[in-house]
Amino acid sequence: MSKKLVTLEKVDPRDIWVSESANFTPWLASEEGIKELSKVIGIDLVVESEEQSVGPYSADILCKDESNDNLVIIENQLEKTDHKHLGQILTYLAGVKALNAVWIATEFTDEHRAAIDLLNNETGDNFNFFGLEIEGYKIDDIRYTPRFNTICQPNNWSKSMKTARTSNSSEAGQKYLAFWTELKSKMKERKSQLKTRKPKARHYLNTTIGKSGFTLAKTVRTRKNTIGVELYIGNNKEAFKILESQKNEIEKEIGEELSWEFLSHAKASRIALYKEDSILDNTNDWEVMTNWLIDKLEKFHQVFYQRIKSIDINEIKEAA
Repeated sequence: MSKKLVTLEKVDPRDIWVSESANFTPWLASEEGIKELSKVIGIDLVVESEEQSVGPYSADILCKDESNDNLVIIENQLEKTDHKHLGQILTYLAGVKALNAVWIATEFTDEHRAAIDLLNNETGDNFNFFGLEIEGYKIDDIRYTPRFNTICQPNNWSKSMKTARTSNSSEAGQKYLAFWTELKSKMKERKSQLKTRKPKARHYLNTTIGKSGFTLAKTVRTRKNTIGVELYIGNNKEAFKILESQKNEIEKEIGEELSWEFLSHAKASRIALYKEDSILDNTNDWEVMTNWLIDKLEKFHQVFYQRIKSIDINEIKEAA
């Protein structure tokens, strides 16, 4: 039996998102939107914040590249590209020291496409600039679907992504992948309510904690033979200080002393707990290691969840 096909009707994106700030940006920053964007540009994005302050201006969305923690600026407009937004992108890159920029619009002019190509040519491998056009399609009377079209991207980007995927297939990468797959299976077996991202061939695996800019992570450090659980706080030193002011109470609830890592050289910070003598090559120890990670992960979620929810990011920004 042949499959039933439907014909999509192209519509104005504003038929889907009436307001850029109230509808499109929040959708783009949602799990659904950022997942779709990640697939198109080939970067696993995690949202750090919306309306990120840069002096008197605000970047639409600030993300982090999960593979290397580099920051990614996303600037979007439900209209044709203009000089104002190009200038804002460059200002935001400098302001937050991001290495990647994604400019999304309904239409790219030839001049702005040429500008993005020039930036990719002249900045070498240190910076990556993407230009994407957003389209909207109507499925039926109540359902719509978006589509991103890549207008410009870094030189040899497709080739570099292929190289990265090949690199992740290395022996070390496959051990990470196998370990995280085992951990996720163990979480399911233990009926954990926490949502963990799809395992990948890298040294960490993230879990959402319900608020943009904060992430729970499980880590494996093969050089130090340690595993760890951490609360990663992106680009918000004040939030770290608020939690650190509750250090005694938090450590009492956790039942152990934690590693409070302000990371003065970076915009991010972390609060972590490590287990030594945890060797990834010792597969016989994986059950002990995965059980420890799940226990501590759930404890971190229990202790930090409400505290994070109570932190008013806008209030912190105004006070600063």
